Amino acid sequence: MKTLKIFNNILIIRTDRIGDVVLTTPAIKAVSQSYPASRISVLVTPVTCDLINGNPYVGEVLVDDRAGRHRGLFGFLRLVHEIRSKNFDLVIIFHTKRRYNLICAMAGIPCRLGYKNNKFGFLLNRPLQDIRPLGEKHEAEYCMEVLKALGIENNDLDILVPLQKEAEEWSYQWMEENGLKPNGFITIHPGSSDPVKCWPAANFAMLMDRLAERYPLKIVLIGAPQTMPASAEIVRQARKGPSFLNLTGKTSLAQTASLLRRSCLLVSNDSGPVHVAAGVGTSVISLFLRDQPGINVERWRPLGPKSYILNNKLQPGSISVDSVLELIEQVIQKNNQYEIF
Repeated sequence: MKTLKIFNNILIIRTDRIGDVVLTTPAIKAVSQSYPASRISVLVTPVTCDLINGNPYVGEVLVDDRAGRHRGLFGFLRLVHEIRSKNFDLVIIFHTKRRYNLICAMAGIPCRLGYKNNKFGFLLNRPLQDIRPLGEKHEAEYCMEVLKALGIENNDLDILVPLQKEAEEWSYQWMEENGLKPNGFITIHPGSSDPVKCWPAANFAMLMDRLAERYPLKIVLIGAPQTMPASAEIVRQARKGPSFLNLTGKTSLAQTASLLRRSCLLVSNDSGPVHVAAGVGTSVISLFLRDQPGINVERWRPLGPKSYILNNKLQPGSISVDSVLELIEQVIQKNNQYEIF
């Protein structure tokens, strides 16, 4: 076994989107297992902190609050001071940004590992070539590749999303108020960070109507506030309104995770919630409507034995309502959950 250089106080930085943070959790676990006596801290944003809070492999969660205490120049310097005061001896920067390369250099962290590019990559003293845009491997695998620079070899890609106590209590109460039981509903997420990745609202509406006709299930729409117009349009076009519950824009990320844990299935565009669902052990069908290098299925598919994908790689625009419905039926029957009406 290769002897690892000793680091006692390690900072991991991942400050981008939901899916990115979830797909870094195998690497966080690998670092913790390789340095069992070391303190592991993770820097995230306010949006994603509940994806790391409660992770058993993390000693402390730090938050870069750019809208609050870390806003502007003085906020930037405050964050530099806060990180310097922690006396980290290693930082692993998975989210390559000028801000974090500069902060870690100014904070005096002696070993700075990350991808070298034109975002102040010269400030890293353990720089790596960034080949992620090629999309030849999964994002979680790319994270593990970074760790090889430390001598860490690990192929365990099991992801983890902790559940928060208050969110768990909320989900129990909300389900009771709406007459729902665990595995008694299908969740739909029609949003995405890029409109190009979105399946048409008319298709979601048709799918929901046909599901309502076939299964004794409620259907719950979820999403961030920016997804509210898409969900409203879906509800407007759908005919089986009483079977639908629209929670779009009404839940925190932690509440969404707890709700997904109790859903029998999530159907979603290629977006963060598919990784959250996979991380809490729920079956998920992810719809991929684009296939360019670096933003392809190979790099961003949800992980885990209950994750399924449909894409239009061979015939652009070919993801039909029938194909999604067929896969849903296969997943539900495989889980032995419900019979078709």
